[in-house]
Amino acid sequence: MAQLPDLALLERLREVLDDQPVTETELRTLIEQADGLVRTLGAHIAGSERRLDELTGDPESSLREIATELSRVDGLRPRLDQARSLHRDLETRARELRTSWLLHQAENPLTR
Repeated sequence: MAQLPDLALLERLREVLDDQPVTETELRTLIEQADGLVRTLGAHIAGSERRLDELTGDPESSLREIATELSRVDGLRPRLDQARSLHRDLETRARELRTSWLLHQAENPLTR
C-alpha cells in the first residue's frame, strides 16, 4: 500500500477552505502540493491497474497477488477522490481570493 497522503497538507487545505488566512505564495504552494498528491495517487492506481491486467492475463498468478492489488486500488481510490476534491475546491478558493483582492484594489486605488 502506498504511504498515506501527507496529513498535514490535507489539514492545511481544509483550513484554507474554511477561510483561514493564507498568503498568495502559500496558496500557490498548496495548489502545487495538492496537484502533486493527485498525480502521485493517480500514478499508484494506474500502476496497480496495470499489474492487475498482467496478473489476470497470467494463468499462473496467485489469487493472493490479485487480491493484494485489488485491495491496494480499493484503498487508494477514495484517497484520490478526496485529494481531487480538495484540489478543485482550493483552486476555486484561490480565484475567489484573487478576485476579492483585485476588486479591493480597484475600489481603493490610493491603498496601493
